[in-house]
Amino acid sequence: MKTSLLALLLTAVLLGPGLAIAADDDGPKADLKRVVGLIKAKLNDGKKTPADLAPELAEFDKAIAKYKDQKTEDVANLAYMKAVLYLQVFQDEAKGAELLQQLSRDFPGTKFAQTADSQLQSMKAQENMAIGKQFPDFSEKDLEGKPLSVAGFKGKVVLVDFWATWCGPCIRELPNVKQTYEKYQGKGFDILGISLDSDKDKLTGFLAKNEMPWKQFFDGQGWKNKLAQQYGINSIPATYLLDATGKVIAKNLRGPELEAAVAKALGKDK
Repeated sequence: MKTSLLALLLTAVLLGPGLAIAADDDGPKADLKRVVGLIKAKLNDGKKTPADLAPELAEFDKAIAKYKDQKTEDVANLAYMKAVLYLQVFQDEAKGAELLQQLSRDFPGTKFAQTADSQLQSMKAQENMAIGKQFPDFSEKDLEGKPLSVAGFKGKVVLVDFWATWCGPCIRELPNVKQTYEKYQGKGFDILGISLDSDKDKLTGFLAKNEMPWKQFFDGQGWKNKLAQQYGINSIPATYLLDATGKVIAKNLRGPELEAAVAKALGKDK
């Protein structure tokens, strides 16, 4: 499972201090915590389809309708978390985008409307990195202050890897990434890392300890990393495999899938 900004928001609904509920509180904040609690219980049981969560979706709709005249952050949060459910759990981007657009219209000026607008922009950016499209280039500096761009890898098969040292799924996938790199680095394959870390010393220490010699972009901004923002990244690891012309040929490969795809792109199928 990916480390996801939206998933973290979902968890924060249950754990964050902003949702301390008084015993007699029956407002939108309490309704949200109740519904998300029901959803979390079902997700823990492996129930994660729209059919599985139909009662909870109905509860979302009832709560939003009940407070429809209150254009507050708490009510906007109800609408936002319903959109998160479609985006993160159901993986239904079309419906999720529709809900985000509705939120933006219904709750203008709220922080959740701003978040929805930002998420819609991210989704638009992701459309520009679909398989078969040219990966949008950038011009930055790597950790050593040297020029870094996609164009600088022209002629190579490249894995663009958005990751962080604090991302558990990224670290679990690292052995597969290193194995592929070590096997094909001298045969036309390379990696371009984009780190969402905020501590440079921790990052450089991790790179040295784990023998990761490929180029890295780092700006210390965490989730607000400049390139992560530019490319609409809201969950990591997020990887894009590019052919020798810079075209996206695969996304988010895991385990042996990465090595197989690299071998194929290099014309070195097993």
